[in-house]
Amino acid sequence: MIIGNPAEFRHAVPPGARLLGLDVGTKTIGTALSDIRLVIASPLETLRRRRFRDDMAALFALADRHGAGGFVIGLPLTLAGGEGPRTQSVRQFARNLLALRDMPILFWDER
Repeated sequence: MIIGNPAEFRHAVPPGARLLGLDVGTKTIGTALSDIRLVIASPLETLRRRRFRDDMAALFALADRHGAGGFVIGLPLTLAGGEGPRTQSVRQFARNLLALRDMPILFWDER
């Protein structure tokens, strides 16, 4: 489920679970992992993009290995706050991710 409100998102994440932050690019996906208090995130690893199925397998393996209960995905809005082609691509990525595993997702403005 995609949740727009950070407070609601926090309640949707199981207690004690971490968050996996994603910076979805065309060639790589940057990842970061939060602490269990959901206060601080640290860089985790950069995944080289391949086929979508391979990308999802790698992301879900990271989520399972580190006990992630939700995803925070960077949303590349334009400087004026509008949506461009990259924004639409990231939104589609999130919808495709949800089709494979229902986990809470929060978009975060990258500006």
